[in-house]
Parts: sequence; C-alpha cells; structure tokens
Amino acid sequence: MTRSELTIDLGAIRRNSKRLLEVLEGAELWAVVKANGYGHGALDVGGAALRAGASVLCVATVAEGLELRKEFPAARILVMGPTSTSREIVSAREAGLELVVSDNEIPEGVRVHLKLDTGMGRWGLSELPRPAVEVVGLMSHLASADCDPEYTETQIRRFREATEPYRHLTRHLANSAGAFGFPGARFDAARCGVAIYGLSPFGTAPADDGLEPALHWSSLLAQVRRLGPGESSGYGRRFVAERPTWIGIVPVGYADGFRRDMTGTEVRVEGEPRRVVGTISMDALAVELDRELPVGTPVTLLGDGVIAEDHARVAGTINYELVCGINSDPARSRRVVVDS
Repeated sequence: MTRSELTIDLGAIRRNSKRLLEVLEGAELWAVVKANGYGHGALDVGGAALRAGASVLCVATVAEGLELRKEFPAARILVMGPTSTSREIVSAREAGLELVVSDNEIPEGVRVHLKLDTGMGRWGLSELPRPAVEVVGLMSHLASADCDPEYTETQIRRFREATEPYRHLTRHLANSAGAFGFPGARFDAARCGVAIYGLSPFGTAPADDGLEPALHWSSLLAQVRRLGPGESSGYGRRFVAERPTWIGIVPVGYADGFRRDMTGTEVRVEGEPRRVVGTISMDALAVELDRELPVGTPVTLLGDGVIAEDHARVAGTINYELVCGINSDPARSRRVVVDS
C-alpha cells in the first residue's frame, strides 16, 4: 500500500509559464526552480518551463545550479544566493553559471548580476557602482508586491532611477506578484517562482489569475472507526466526539509535510470535503466522516479543488512554505510525473 502519492503535471507547468509570458507582454520569463522546484522537482519543472519559453532558470545555490547544468548543458542558469567560497566561484565558472553579487567583490570570468537593495533590507548593494565588464544584469527584489502597492511603487521607482544609465544591461525586478500586479516592474525580465507552479502569489484562488496547480497529493483511508460520545482521537484528546461519529485515519502526517497546525483544514474523501480533526501526528491524521466508508477510499490532500492557499490560511502561513515542506522521499511517498 502506498501511503501517499505526489503527482506533478508538467502540462500545468507549461501552461502557467505561457500564462506568465502573456502577462509579461514581451519581457522574458526567468523560472525560479530553487528548493527542488518548490518541492515539485527542479529538473522536471525546469525542463517544462524552458520548453514553454522561459529564458533562464534561477536557483539559490551553486550546488543547485550544478545539478541543473548536468541536465541542461545549454541553458542559462542564475544563482541568486551568495557564493561564500572561492571553490564555489570556480565551480560556477567552469559550469557556465551566472552569479548574483551583492557587494563590490566582482569575480572574474563569470557573468554577474549586481543586486541593488531598493527596500527589501536583505541582500543587496546600497548603491550601484559603475558595472564592470563581467556584469550582464542589474536586479533587485520586491518586498511586498502581494500586499503593499505604495511601497512596491517606491521600490520600482528607486530601481528605475538607479539603473537608467545602464539600460544596455538586462534589468530584472518583478517576482510573480510583481509580474501580475505592477506593469512597471517588468523591465526586461521577471523572475517568477510560485506562479510557475500554479500557486497564487496573493494567497487567493490560483484560478483568479489564470493559474493551474501542478501538484496533486493523494492518500487513502487506512482505517475507519466509530467513536462514541466522549471518546477521542489523537494526542492530547483535542477531538472528543459529542455524538456517535465516524472518523477515518489517513497515513500521512507532519513528517510527510502535512503540518501539525493544519488541524481544521479540509481535504476531500471520495471527492467530498471533509474536516481534519484532532492532533495531526508524525505519520497520521484523522478526518471526520458522515458515514462508514471502506478502507482504501481515496483521500485528496491537494488538488481537485483542495488548494494550498486554503491550507495555508488555516496554518497561518503561505502556500510556498507548504509545498516546499512536502516530503517526496520514496521511503514515504510515491512520486509520479505526468504531462497533460
């Protein structure tokens, strides 16, 4: 019996990429596939995004970039995080990776993108130096394009003014929220991550922006039992039946990425919405049923109307964190790639 199954739809990745290209109106799409493609699989997602028209693959570390280079020898790959050692720089140079630089130390023999801090308050230069010959791009990062239009417009203005003398270089600022919400942020390219996967950058329904979730996560009822009034299920007796109640035990828990703070969210059992009750344990969760169902009845944890944005709202977090936290280790789940 497979405890759970993760299905990645590359067709959805392609369609989301093409949707972003429509939104960008001529700017390039740079697909962010760091953190193993937000848990979806960097190699699979990267290939689908490139086939759909993405120009660059973006990662966080040199090691991530090297893995992609094995699969995509001709692709442009941008390492957005800091490089901390000379060995990493040598590896990047030999592999033809492009690096983001947030200080005045420009490595030789590597294509470089200078990062300007326009208000994120994280990585970035306070002001741009005159770009050296290795510099091919100028970039910054939006802090609140999903929630603060005024501040976002301020960042766009700061970036435009600082980079205007260097318009011959590639300028990129927008993330997924910026691409959808701020035409002025698009410049020459947009680095889009969450929207590639069909997740909303605004925490709303992905379909609102013409996006299609690419991840489907399913399991089954491993046990069905009837609780009498006063009987409980799970650690801490957080769920106590007030009346005769059928519950189903699903063999997925927080070790699989179904977080402990998602109690109260809804999944689908045999296609019907059902509430997750009691304490989610390391390897199991419980759902409240309206009747006795057979062991093996399908349970949808994500997909088919169960969206990460709703789970995130219950957990008080964001959809990014939920999907990045799903455990795709074959010892715990089966991973399937399809192309619709």
